[in-house]
Order: sequence, then structure tokens, then C-alpha cells
Amino acid sequence: MAGTAWSDTENAAIVADYFVMLDKELAGQKYSKAEHNRTMQKMIPRSKGSIEFKHQNISAVLMGLGEPWILGYKPAANFQDSLVEAVVRHLARTTGLREPAPPPIVAGADIIEFGPPPTLRNAPPVEDVKRLLGVARKYDAAEREARNRRLGRAGEERVLSFERAKLARAGRDDLAQKVRWVSDLDGDGAGYDISSFEPEGRPRLIEVKTTNGWERAPFHITRNELDVANERRDEWCLVRVWNFARAPRAFELRAPLEPHVDLIPTSYRAEFTQRSA
Repeated sequence: MAGTAWSDTENAAIVADYFVMLDKELAGQKYSKAEHNRTMQKMIPRSKGSIEFKHQNISAVLMGLGEPWILGYKPAANFQDSLVEAVVRHLARTTGLREPAPPPIVAGADIIEFGPPPTLRNAPPVEDVKRLLGVARKYDAAEREARNRRLGRAGEERVLSFERAKLARAGRDDLAQKVRWVSDLDGDGAGYDISSFEPEGRPRLIEVKTTNGWERAPFHITRNELDVANERRDEWCLVRVWNFARAPRAFELRAPLEPHVDLIPTSYRAEFTQRSA
């Protein structure tokens, strides 16, 4: 069947098997990719190489959806729409659009690897990025991520620990003790999640956006957060935490955000027109 399109039945089978491997990998359990490949060859009339490449396609789909993927299967973005639909159906059927438990706070959890934003370093080929962002847009990966309160809270807690530890390492225990988890203590209306400090004492207002997926996964930002970002540019920053389910990595964005992201309106507030009688 070389060169023929995969059927819905074949897609469903390989997607289900992929998630068996992925769940084991995220849980730190051992498994054999070769054994899974041999099992799939018995279930569907496809070659070893074809199955391997389809695994890479599934990784790319999950990347576009802002989900973790199997590290051993490098994402390949030339997938068919039918595969995307198969992955989304599996996610919806098995976990209600999948909200994997965030990693526990353990020793060393106050360490996050920071790097430059994706706009300031090498990126995947442009066509691959467009394809993956198209998937994210169509299935609104940012909205699903925003609804995952457990993930968002865990990301904020990780950054909170990082900020306190960073100040302590700089010899500023006095400032570390004053770092506040604003969104937890006061609610979400401040326009930032964490009130921290630079080592010299300047305020540092942090809005945290967390994803289990790749660094270019879209995210939601509110009008209020943007207003605070622009009003307090010297103090406000957005910390984008990614790859959270495995080994959290992060980068910072400062206002104005437009050099790094396209701000796309997704809803409007409707107020009744005031007309004189």
C-alpha cells in the first residue's frame, strides 16, 4: 500500500498506539519503539519506514496543538488533515482534550532554563511553522491551554519558586521574602501573576504563560494584561514557560510585544448604544 493515503481506521490505530508510548514516556516508564512498530505492522499493511514516518507526523500534529510528543520521533510537518482529525478525536475521547498532570515540585524545581525568544534564534522552516500554527489556530490550542487552570497554576508556582531562589542566590533574601503570588492571593485582575524584584530592588511584574508544548505555541493575553504591560513597561514582563511536562524551559518578552507576536482579536465586549430619547 505504499504511496496510498492512510485510512481513518489506520490513523486511529497508529494514533492510539502512539499515545500508549507517549504516556509511558511521560511517566518515566520504559518501552520498545521497535516492538510497537512490529505490532503495528501486524495490524495494518504498512512498512516499518512508513509507520516510523507516521509517528513523526503525529509528533508534528501534537507540536501544533501545544501538546508534548515523543522525543524519539522528530516532528515532520507534511501530514494530512485526516491525521490531525484522528489525533484531536483521540484527545477528546480519552482525556477531554488532555490535561496531563504537571510535574511535581521537587528538589531543583526552582531552576528553569531561560533562553532567547524564538523570534531571536534559529527556527524550523517557515512552511513548517505555518503548517503547525495553522493547526493551533484551527483547533484553538491557546484557548484549551487557557482553560487548563491546573497547568497555569503549576507554571506560576514554578516561576514563583524560581524568582525567590534567584534573589536568594544574589544575596537578596530580604527581597526574596517579599515576592508575592498576586494572582493566587488577590485574583487575576492585576494584569500580572507575580510581583518580584530585580536584585537591585526595581519592581518586576511577571505575567506567566505556560504550555506543555513547543516554544511557538500560541497563548491568550487579556486586554488588561496588555494595558498594564504598556503602562509599566520598565517593570512588566511576560515569562513564557514551555515543555513544562518534561523539563520546563522559558523566555521573557517585554512590552511592546508586537515585534515578537501578532496580537489577534478573538472577541469583543458589546455594550448597548446610549441614545438620547
